[in-house]
Amino acid sequence: MANILIVDDEQSYRQLLSLVFEEQGNNIRTAMNGRQALEALQAEPADIIISDVKMPDMDGIEMLRAVRETSPDLGVILMTAFASVETAREAFKLGADDFIQKPFDVEELKLIVRKTLEKQALIDENRAFKRAQRDRGSIKNIVGSSSKMTAIYQMIETVAEVQSTVLITGESGTGKELVARAIHDLSPRAEKPFISINCGAFTETLLESELFGYIKGAFTGANTNRKGLFEAANGGTIFLDEIGEMSPAMQVKLLRVLQERRVRPVGAHDELTIDARVIAATNRDLKQMTEDGTFREDLFYRVSVIPIELPPLRDKPEDIPELIEYFLKKFCDQTGKNLTISPKVAQMLESYAWHGNVRELEHTIERAVALERSSEIQAEQLPDHITNYNPQRIKAEFDLPDTGINLTTHLDNLEKTYVVEALRQSGGNQTKAAELLQMPVRSLRHLLDKHNIRSLSAQMRSSD
Repeated sequence: MANILIVDDEQSYRQLLSLVFEEQGNNIRTAMNGRQALEALQAEPADIIISDVKMPDMDGIEMLRAVRETSPDLGVILMTAFASVETAREAFKLGADDFIQKPFDVEELKLIVRKTLEKQALIDENRAFKRAQRDRGSIKNIVGSSSKMTAIYQMIETVAEVQSTVLITGESGTGKELVARAIHDLSPRAEKPFISINCGAFTETLLESELFGYIKGAFTGANTNRKGLFEAANGGTIFLDEIGEMSPAMQVKLLRVLQERRVRPVGAHDELTIDARVIAATNRDLKQMTEDGTFREDLFYRVSVIPIELPPLRDKPEDIPELIEYFLKKFCDQTGKNLTISPKVAQMLESYAWHGNVRELEHTIERAVALERSSEIQAEQLPDHITNYNPQRIKAEFDLPDTGINLTTHLDNLEKTYVVEALRQSGGNQTKAAELLQMPVRSLRHLLDKHNIRSLSAQMRSSD
């Protein structure tokens, strides 16, 4: 039994089609125009839509365009008494499954509906197969069962089905590249290349050569033709990490590629047509950058057709125990060790703020597994900034306890807290962190050494 939505402004056709398909045991709903149909779909999904084209308020073509934005695989059959080549072409361009002229043969329409439903069944089977890939594909590397992560998994599955550009945002260490790769692996492009590049790791000139390639003789040292990453990703996906670090000139060139779907290698006269899905990522606020004039507004809207924001680890603490277990098993398997974690250490790990997010937690567990010589990980194997962490120290609580306070220690902890927070906000960039703290970079590096957290800066700088 299928859920069929019949859309026609003529009551006679609504009644006829309802009778025909109710006799087959289907569940039938009707609407008088495209707008009513969209409202009906919001209330309850359908398996297939049979709709007239010419209707008041919202016609069938407009309805089809709106349906495809939210339901790319929903079966849609259009009917019209005013058939034209242009109308049919537009309908199929927007993704109509079939197009039939009024008055129609009922048996022919039944056949079209049956074939469309069979197609839907195949799509559903394929979708179920892709969901099953979680257990063996790259998505298994994304750990967490909180409500926030469940929403991310659902978004990954939905986005994988379409070809729109995706912008993944989130703090450093939240797993942006893992999400990008999962989208690729669950998409129709899964058998084609997944190419990743950190846009902040190259100068403007080098980035252009990396993305677009170059021809022999384009510049000193260009001894051969070299294929660019857009061309290498043809048919697949290119992941532009830290797109917010891209220079204004490169932003212009990238915008043109996204608009034209063509690239020109450095030094070449001819352009190459490319078919690569673009997924971008950044730990910066691109919207704010557009307002500041450091990121092109038109490019922002091009790359953020579908935004995905990854929550920091501190906003989903219920995932921490699962992540600890996952990383402990991972590194025990790598080292051949069989370790558990002491309750004291588990409490420390679960209460820590994790400014470096999942990546910092992973590195912490890796370090502990490597250093531990007993059968249980002890607090001694954790970095000092974790063992000394006090979640209350940053709160504005200045009441002097009756027992007094070690002011030197307290101020040292407060100093360390602000240094770590500045590093987090700057993505581990020491120059930017020093600016936030209004001090010379040399002074900041002195504090990193003083508090033994220089390695934290490096962790935060590494790409997702």
